[in-house]
Amino acid sequence: MTVPYLSSPSVPPQAQVTPPSGAQRPRLTFLGTGYLGATYAVCYAELGYEVIGFDVDQDKIAKLSDGQVPFHEPGLDELLRKNLASGRLRFSTSYEETAEFGDVHFICVGTPQRAGGLGADLSYIESAVTGIAPFLNRKALIVGKSTVPVGTATWVEELVAKSAPESSEIEVAWSPEFLQEGFAVEDVLRPNRIVVGVKSEWADAMLYAAHKGVFDLAATEDREVPVVTTDFATAELVKVAANAFLATKISFINAMAEVCEVSGADVTHLARAIGHDPRIGNKFLQAGLGFGGGCLPKDIRAFQARAQELGAGEALRFLHEVDLINLRRRTRVVTLAAELLGRPAGPAGPNLTGLKVAVLGATFKANTDDIRDAPSLAVAAMLNKTGARVVVFDPQGMDNARKALPDVEYADTLTAAVTDADLVCVLTEWAEFRNADPATLGELAASRKVIDGKNCLDAGQWRAAGWDYRGMGRP
Repeated sequence: MTVPYLSSPSVPPQAQVTPPSGAQRPRLTFLGTGYLGATYAVCYAELGYEVIGFDVDQDKIAKLSDGQVPFHEPGLDELLRKNLASGRLRFSTSYEETAEFGDVHFICVGTPQRAGGLGADLSYIESAVTGIAPFLNRKALIVGKSTVPVGTATWVEELVAKSAPESSEIEVAWSPEFLQEGFAVEDVLRPNRIVVGVKSEWADAMLYAAHKGVFDLAATEDREVPVVTTDFATAELVKVAANAFLATKISFINAMAEVCEVSGADVTHLARAIGHDPRIGNKFLQAGLGFGGGCLPKDIRAFQARAQELGAGEALRFLHEVDLINLRRRTRVVTLAAELLGRPAGPAGPNLTGLKVAVLGATFKANTDDIRDAPSLAVAAMLNKTGARVVVFDPQGMDNARKALPDVEYADTLTAAVTDADLVCVLTEWAEFRNADPATLGELAASRKVIDGKNCLDAGQWRAAGWDYRGMGRP
């Protein structure tokens, strides 16, 4: 089958298909109700589909069934409660119930970095597939959404062949997700593209039917949703290639920040100037602490590992340097802190004993409570090792941060964190920090010294309020 590109809503009429369940629309299940699966389940119920969200975690399912989203994502709580009330959405811990209900089963489990290596841990994928396959007693489609190494879809086909009843007709497809935390609801309802890797016309038609709610919404808003229909390997590579490109762009501008710091240039002006070139664009050119979260760091490492396994390791060697540049920015904050506080590093590193450092931000980005591989929290841990009294405040990530880094102090408010601080480090770009009044904070701090780890503050305003301001890659 060759369907290289379709542009919705003008999709060929032969894409219509009758779901095996006999329902008017395919019934959808989402296996794994973490950030990815729960968001998709709620949003597709909002689009009018009948949906089950499945997870083996009983506490998580109980919370979702009670209308509580177990993570912070703007707008999701209201949609969850609305669609539970409508009856279109429910949650389950039963593979048998989920299999009996669904026509299209989306695999949305995590693929973390493997312990002791760079590669992806696919054990959750294996558990989900081998858990549901034995109960699939009619034709159904299993669709991977998780970010995986190339070759995984074919392996999933093999797992299905071993686990599903001989009488069942199960097909596999792959359709990667492209969610941005903090904007995930919008990304599901109004995606900038849909990619599907399929092997049959039936699988392609089922995936079109499963996405028709997205296309219908786009039609009402006079938009088009690009659809790329391709093979398994390409569909798997799309997400990791996109993440590798974004990580490279971020590390590029942070490498430029290193040059700017030693030459006296301003990386924010540099980024603005090169961003006007349409071949480059201005997105992901914000120099600062670098990237973190549950995707980019582990995905570029897994991509390198898989390329090495396939004999193409040399092609992705540059991603190792991308990773190193990213990690160096965290160390740079500690160096800047020592310089600002007049405690330059000795042979054993900086000694900031007796000084209070306020760390504003614990999540890896604003508008989330996700602290996975958060540069801000990594810097807080480094500062703690210098002997400083580190006090952290974050609008949403405090509970998660306390579990991950219990050795530092936590303040209940921004003002409490800054009070009597010898140094303030803004390490996550929350609006509360960007919009804070530097004059008011200056009255609370013991010393008006600030490191802008995200280059998100108005440097002129802070300097006018008497602060010794240091940005990343700025004079």
